[in-house]
Order: sequence, then C-alpha cells, then structure tokens
Amino acid sequence: MCSIVGLQGNFKADDLIAMLKTSKNRGKDASGIFLDGKIQKGIDLNDFNDENAYSLGLGHNLLAVHNLENRTSHTQPIAKNTLTLVFNGEIYNYSSLKNLLAKLTKSDNINSDSELLINLIDFYYKDDLLRAVTQVNNLLDGDYAYAVTDGINLAVSRDPLGVKPLFYTHNAFASSKQCLKGDIKTLKPGHILYNWEEIPPKTDIFQKRFETDNRKLEKLLKLAVLKRVEDLNEVGVIFSGGVDSSLIALLLREISLNKNLKVTLYAVGKKNSKDVVAAKCVAEYLGLPLKVHDITESIVKDSLKDVVQAIGENNLMKIGVGMTVYLASKMIAEDNIKVAISGQGADELFGGYNRYLNSYMENTLDDELRYDMANMYHVNLERDDACSMANGVELRLPFLDKNLVEFALNIPVRYKISGSDDKLRKNILRKTAFNLGLDKQIAYRPKKAAQYGTGIDKILRKKVLKDTDIEEYLK
Repeated sequence: MCSIVGLQGNFKADDLIAMLKTSKNRGKDASGIFLDGKIQKGIDLNDFNDENAYSLGLGHNLLAVHNLENRTSHTQPIAKNTLTLVFNGEIYNYSSLKNLLAKLTKSDNINSDSELLINLIDFYYKDDLLRAVTQVNNLLDGDYAYAVTDGINLAVSRDPLGVKPLFYTHNAFASSKQCLKGDIKTLKPGHILYNWEEIPPKTDIFQKRFETDNRKLEKLLKLAVLKRVEDLNEVGVIFSGGVDSSLIALLLREISLNKNLKVTLYAVGKKNSKDVVAAKCVAEYLGLPLKVHDITESIVKDSLKDVVQAIGENNLMKIGVGMTVYLASKMIAEDNIKVAISGQGADELFGGYNRYLNSYMENTLDDELRYDMANMYHVNLERDDACSMANGVELRLPFLDKNLVEFALNIPVRYKISGSDDKLRKNILRKTAFNLGLDKQIAYRPKKAAQYGTGIDKILRKKVLKDTDIEEYLK
C-alpha cells in the first residue's frame, strides 16, 4: 500500500509536494516525484523547495511491506521508454504475468509489481495509451490504483471492485481526498480516467449466470487467501470470531503449516463484549495467538478525531465501523506488521445482512447483492482503507478477490438465504466453512455488525457524542 498523486496544468512543484505530505501516512518509507519528464527519487518532503511552474506531475509515497535494504531503488515513479508510472496496490497474478512477459519480450529483468505493470503497458503501447491500459487491465488480477503518462496523455485506473481508493478533480488525482480541493469525484471501480474523461470498462464482472459448485467455492476461497499472503512472512487478521474472519483465520493457519507465515489475530471491543468473547473462543479452537484491545469510553473519545478526519464524514455508522478498523490496525502497527487481512465483503456476496430478508421476500435479493457489491467501494472500502492507512497498515480483502466475486455473485440466492425467517443467512458460506474444518458453533454463529458486536456504537451514542461536536473535526 502506498499513495499516489498527480497534477496537470499550470502548477508549482511545491503544490505536488504538499499533496504528498498530506498523504504521507499512506507511505512513510520513501517518496518520489515526476515533473515534466524528470524523475527524482528518495526526496525529503520537508526539505524540498521548488517554486518553478510545471505542466505535468506525478508523486508517490512508499509503504515498504517488505524489509528493503535499498528503499530508494523501489521508490516510484518509474519509467520505461516514453512511459512514466506511479502504482499503489498488489498484483496477485504477478508470477504468471511475469512469465508471459518474458516469453513475449525475452526479458526477465522485472522485480516488482510496478515494473511488471509498466513493461506490460509498454509492450501493448503502440502509440495508443488508452488501448494499452485497457488491454493490460484485462490481464490483471489484483487490488490497485495507478497512473501512467506517455508525456502527452494521462491515464489513471482503478481495480474492478475499488479496493484501492482513487479520487480526482478537474486537474488532479490522489489516493486520499484530503489531498484535493474543489469538486472531488471518486473514480469508479474498473474505470479509466483518460485525459480527465472517465471511461467505463467494456467487460462487467457483475454479469449474470448461475453457479452452484461447492468444491469450486472452496478452491476459490483458498486461492483468494493464499494470493494475499504469498509474499509475506507475517500478517495480522482483524478478527471478530464471526464466520467470515474465522474462515480466513482457518485458511491462514493451514497456509502457515506449509510456508513461513506468522498469523496473529487482533480483536477490538468492550471487555466481555460479544465479539471479544467469541474471538477468544475461536482463537483457542484454532490454536492461533490473539491480541485484544479492551476499549473504554476514553479510548473511543481519544480516537474519535483521528477516525473522523480519516473518513472525512460525520456518518455515525461509518465512524463506528471505522473505529473498529482503526483500533485493530493500530495494534497491528504497534507489532510492526504492515499487512492486515479483513473479512470485508462477505456479507454483500453471500447475503449476510438482516435487511436482505426483505429483498428475499420481494424477489429482488440478487439485484440488491449486485448493487451493493458494485457500490461498496464508496460505502465501505474507502472508509476501511482510510482507517487502516491512518496507522500505516495495508488492508487486504480475500472476499473481494475478482474470481471469487464473479463466482459467488452467480450462486442462486436460495443457497444464500433459505427463507424469510432465516436468522443466520450466508448459508452456503457457513456450510463451506464447516466443510473446511470450522466447528459448527463457529460456522453458524449469528451475524452481529462490527460496531454493535464490539460495543463501540453504544459508547459513541450514549456517552462520547453527547458532548462532542464532530463537525469541528472536519473543518
């Protein structure tokens, strides 16, 4: 996880530097810039001073997930022939695409996701940047946001589900809203912003067909988790003891038996809250270490400003859920772990929310699930990303794996919700979790929203917000 920024038009270098400073929490290890054809890496943002005018600039802050001996060599922007690129994210089919590129170009000098991406775009370029970016995006399996220019044209792109954030105005883009001024828009998932015109993808991962193969679901779940930890030696799990995070923890435990991977679970909640009690039981069952942040009114109050400013909204539900992510990722960061895994997306994929019962009764559940998945980038994903990155922790989401989403959205809804009185919901996911080895009581634990299961919502509503003006934090 990193931050990327860009400006086009008549601006000063210091304007670009200011954007990087604002988003420095997303990448504290190194910074680099591109200004009208010149790349500068390893710059000190606090010591940089350039009041000259420029017409095109790109910037990058690096969060080094791995311990790098020479971080400057991994700093972006990077260049290839006429192309310059800044990239934020992970490409999960890196190895297969690297092998493909080696066959196509007879070159194997690629050592990072960003190098792979710019070499792929360069291969397909043929003096048509939009065509090249479109073709390369069709090859990618990952969570990403990136920008690439050929010196004349600028293309900014985002992954199909919007796991990585990207915002823009009439002449600027950034990973963080706080970097931008004026009429701020969100680049829609899968879209390309080409010379400031938003272009939708030609393929739709939400296209309807029908799937019921349980074995395939198990395989896709395992692969989705494995992809997100293949490059890691340690990982934290934001853990509630519910079926979603418990299934992820189970699969991570199995992976850790075959590779050098340390897995630690992190739970947040009031002492003896439902989530904390469940998390302790499941952690003991799985034999995985668990760290618990017992929250109090003072902890919530002290964290409120950071959470509200990270989210940039006064929406109470977003603040409650965001607080859970913020406090859990804070624990993870204190243990010097750079990557966290979350179960975000499972409820939208498999019909977990109680409100889906009404849609089931009205025969509109399939449409509502697709709508929620298509729109969760600005409902949930940008919130969670902002709250984890406030602590310098990258969030990876197995349930939002592109292949898993395509499959799960096409499972008939009767396998997700059995009837209008189905109090558990997510039936096929629970059954799969049980088949993969979760205890029945864990697999079939009732759903409780994060802000309620932790007790945070009650603390916010009944205590903290009574004498707090949230709007003051947004000024």
